[in-house]
Amino acid sequence: MRVLLTGHQGYLGTVMAPVLTAAGHEVVGLDAGLFADCVLGEPPADPSGHRVDLRDVTAEHVAGVDAVIHLAALSNDPLGSLAPELTYDINHHASVRLARLARDAGVRRFLYASTCSVYGAAGGDELVTEDAPLRPVTPYAESKVRVEDDLHALADDDFTPVFMRNATAFGYSPRLRADIVLNNLVGHALLSGEVLVLSDGTPWRPLVHAADIARAFAAALVAPQEAVHDRAFNIGSETNNVTVAEIAEQVAEAVSGAKVRITGENGADPRSYRVDFSRFRAAIPGFDCEWSVKQGALELADAYRKFDLTRENFEQRFTRLAVLRAASDAGTVDDTLRWRR
Repeated sequence: MRVLLTGHQGYLGTVMAPVLTAAGHEVVGLDAGLFADCVLGEPPADPSGHRVDLRDVTAEHVAGVDAVIHLAALSNDPLGSLAPELTYDINHHASVRLARLARDAGVRRFLYASTCSVYGAAGGDELVTEDAPLRPVTPYAESKVRVEDDLHALADDDFTPVFMRNATAFGYSPRLRADIVLNNLVGHALLSGEVLVLSDGTPWRPLVHAADIARAFAAALVAPQEAVHDRAFNIGSETNNVTVAEIAEQVAEAVSGAKVRITGENGADPRSYRVDFSRFRAAIPGFDCEWSVKQGALELADAYRKFDLTRENFEQRFTRLAVLRAASDAGTVDDTLRWRR
């Protein structure tokens, strides 16, 4: 297929592009480039593509495309809470507009990167399935719910949206993010000797490696239409449903000498949920996630050492909010997070 991959210069897109290419697809990227320089290690070989803000996409960008994999977004809760109006503008309105343009251009499959955060404060002892009530507690998660609803309304015999509700990502990517839980804790452990947890450690989190997300999208891309049409799928593995305290212990095992310190100063995080991932395995026979949390912690520790991670880079270059604040302070982006011309 000829696949338009939005967010190809992001944390997940940088991992996903070579997976799609290795599967024989022609990948065309689309990215604003805000985080293109957030590189740890060897600069990745990006596919050819469009340097364009998601809000400025036109019919030309989706012409001749067989499928769209839509990753591009303001990508976490701190960003969404800082500028909720931009989160809805980019993550919701621009995403739905892209989907309409794609459908009108004859694109047959639209894989949307949603999130398990749509379940919010699910609580309880039962594993959360895709049929559970959606209780988003942040603008980021709310924007994902809105897109799912609007894409559902666009589905027809010729246009197949698929909602990939990813668990919290982890693992090394050449375009690193340090503001997601496992990546963050491993970095702190290496740089300070301490695995610092500011919550009380009790919330449950479902985790999934970036490479497993890439494999899941590649599988959904070519799955029979009837298996995935207009369906939501949790992407991850039940074995990676872990508490924040358990994540911290895994990090301490991966980083020799590091000590766990749970302060509880931020109280109990309302986002707590364990997730059932069996629907995707049933739809895609033979698929299963390959990476455990412990393997991911070891991989990250090795990469951080190999590429000489520094505290300044960890806190500034690889933290999304810090990157955007620095670009704003430097005057390279405006108040809407568009590049100044």
